[in-house]
Amino acid sequence: MSKARLEAFSDGVFAVAITLLVLEIAVPGEHGDLAHEVADLWPSFAGYLVSFATIGIIWVNHHTMVHQFTRLDRATLFLNLNLLLWVVLIPWSTALIAEHLRDTDADEHFAAAIYAANFFVMGVSFFALWSHAGRAGLMDVEPRMMQQLIRRNAVGEGAYVVAIAVAWVSAEAALVICGLVAVYYIHPGPLRL
Repeated sequence: MSKARLEAFSDGVFAVAITLLVLEIAVPGEHGDLAHEVADLWPSFAGYLVSFATIGIIWVNHHTMVHQFTRLDRATLFLNLNLLLWVVLIPWSTALIAEHLRDTDADEHFAAAIYAANFFVMGVSFFALWSHAGRAGLMDVEPRMMQQLIRRNAVGEGAYVVAIAVAWVSAEAALVICGLVAVYYIHPGPLRL
């Protein structure tokens, strides 16, 4: 399979996932104070912004990674599918946290933990793809750069673990941490296009 096919398929999945995010934001009805009803949707908009940024940044970084590939193997294709599996789950976990962000019981914390865990597993999947490609010699990356990628990923994944733990205390704080991890991954690290 060519890199172009891998990228085209992945781009389509990213596009669907990012589009599904907005479909989860309810449109207020005709009756009542529209401004108040829109303001009440703040959890949906907060989750939408963090998740949109995260999926967008994953897409950019995925493009950077695929650009580095010199060839593909069957394991890479399956690892890429695994990454996409968790990316496509993000709209659901976003809807879950948005629905329960104002709850005062354990549901709010459980929803936030699932949301952060979704990002954690997605990050592990992304790193598994990088790691396999590096070990299998599928890309032209120096060992020093691979070590920098490992350290960089450990920081991001560690922050997601913190977000999972913090979710049991403050769902809002877990959402903020996930947003900060997205900001962290904006910088391309040691690799450039």
